[in-house]
Amino acid sequence: MKAWSALAWFAIQQQQQQKSLLFTRCAFVSSSRTTTSTRLVTTARGNGDICPSLPYHPSILSGITRCNMSTTAADTSDIDDIDVAENLRLVRESIRSAKSPYPDKHVRLVAVSKTKPIELLLKAYDEGGCRIFGENYARELVEKVPLMADDVQWHFIGNLQSNKANMLVNAFDDVSRLVVETVDKFKLATKLNNAVAGKQGKLRVFVQVNTSGEESKSGCEPAEVSELCEQITTECENLELMGLMTIGAPGDMSCFDTLVSCRDTVQGKLGVELELSMGMSGDYVQAIEKGSTNVRVGSTIFGARNYANKA
Repeated sequence: MKAWSALAWFAIQQQQQQKSLLFTRCAFVSSSRTTTSTRLVTTARGNGDICPSLPYHPSILSGITRCNMSTTAADTSDIDDIDVAENLRLVRESIRSAKSPYPDKHVRLVAVSKTKPIELLLKAYDEGGCRIFGENYARELVEKVPLMADDVQWHFIGNLQSNKANMLVNAFDDVSRLVVETVDKFKLATKLNNAVAGKQGKLRVFVQVNTSGEESKSGCEPAEVSELCEQITTECENLELMGLMTIGAPGDMSCFDTLVSCRDTVQGKLGVELELSMGMSGDYVQAIEKGSTNVRVGSTIFGARNYANKA
């Protein structure tokens, strides 16, 4: 009995030490909202090193959950090996070099940080000047928002269940900082519209279109796009229709052509100008050449993903 007690005591001590370490690491990388929009996590701009004297802030939700998200998705050595700033520079150079049919239109780069630890997002922010991040999982996005500065914009690019609309929207005081790219049903649009009511700003949305016809892909059918866009513009006063989005079949450029055709049809019917969100790490240059104004690039910037901690 005494031996068991000793082992239990030792286990408790080990758990407390691990918890203390997690809190320390999480406080080290955390940033928070302040009234002046100034981050508590600051960096020495000359060399990109994180400032050694960082305060603990209550925006860390229960410590363990948030730290697990930010420290177990990648080892510290893996993080150090990823040159996020250089990767961002190369992607931006490729975007500038792409031959868009709309050379006067800006192409927005969404750095897809799903499953990535907060340390890599901070490197992208501080060293790479990145201010737009994309997330696939609602809970992960909600947890990351208070850890980053208030000038960051967030794009939700995953399948959003309507029962998580409130949770996603409530992570923001000003909902203009959030873009939901995956609205494929009027039910979801209505849920988002109701969740935004009373908040500052309008929520910008893309209508997701299943251009490949694959059952595994989300999105409304091309024939349904015009009706859904019309419903959003006429019945959802808290939403701003930003454009159309697709996740095409790999290597099938006709998916991009289909989205362009859908966009032209909707613009002609509604008399509005819409963006196109298409193109990811493997085909964003081709997507720009087809007319994309919003590309979603992840692994090319942040490296291969670990899905063990998806939310």
